[in-house]
Amino acid sequence: MNKVAIIGAGRIGRIHGKNAAHNSRLELAGVVDPIAEAASALAAELGSKVISLDEALVDPSITGVIIASSTDTHLDYSVLAAKAGKAIFCEKPIDQDLERARSAAADLGEARMLLAFNRRFDPNFQALKARLDSGAVGHLESVQITSNDPSPPPPSYVAASGGLFKDMAIHDFDMARWLLGEEVSEVYAVGSCLVDPAIGELGDIDTARTVLKTVSGKLCVIANSRRSGFGYDQRIEAYASKGLVRADNVLESTVQVWSEAGASADRFQNFFLDRYAEAYRREMDHFADMLEGAAASVGYADGIAALALAEAAARSVRTGLPVRT
Repeated sequence: MNKVAIIGAGRIGRIHGKNAAHNSRLELAGVVDPIAEAASALAAELGSKVISLDEALVDPSITGVIIASSTDTHLDYSVLAAKAGKAIFCEKPIDQDLERARSAAADLGEARMLLAFNRRFDPNFQALKARLDSGAVGHLESVQITSNDPSPPPPSYVAASGGLFKDMAIHDFDMARWLLGEEVSEVYAVGSCLVDPAIGELGDIDTARTVLKTVSGKLCVIANSRRSGFGYDQRIEAYASKGLVRADNVLESTVQVWSEAGASADRFQNFFLDRYAEAYRREMDHFADMLEGAAASVGYADGIAALALAEAAARSVRTGLPVRT
């Protein structure tokens, strides 16, 4: 059994911590957090113990670290872990600054690093990808990704988030690269503040449409909004030469009511931790694979590529022009 430590006992840290503790191939050997109460609470809940960052890095029995701390620590902690010879599971984004993230290539370029783009591990999206790769509908030509939150986050969150493209759409940029199977050469994005004026006052947008184009001409359109009005909206449509592959929203149940008023289905799973619960579990299982010698399916280079697309989209919104990547 591989011993791991988790850095960060906040909301996402609790999710990753529980998945590590419940994984039969992992042992959660310690919880690191500067807030003692948070670290103690999570350690007690999961049957682990509170340790310091230094202890996690120098302990030779701890072979992997899960970095679920604040975004501004992701890159620094990843570099420290790589230098200590640990396998790394790091939340996205790797950093909010592209050049700073690129500057760590010497330390992280060859590191055993899993960057937590959890949507790649969603069973519905994996099934969609498998159908495309099988050639069941011919050659992929274009992709439509819809990603709308149920409601906007508070302004305090937005202020430290890095903006819609780096905080929210970065998942979709990674999904686009994964599905298209080739690098993006051109980005064009438009954005507005239509949901919450407070977001606009912070210099951000809450609604965006982004078009990605690859060298061969494949297209991807990404639709983002901080508010859907009807639930957590996560859909993908992939158009190919012989048909369409679609992954739709996940409902809370398969129950429907049919009456004179028509047919009605259950609500969408309305919170990202519910919608992607299985993806988070599969992601942690992949980290266990890595600790047993497997290569990471999504790593440092993917994090850099997604961050580059996020910065290109933001630049396109500012200038009103397409951006070559």
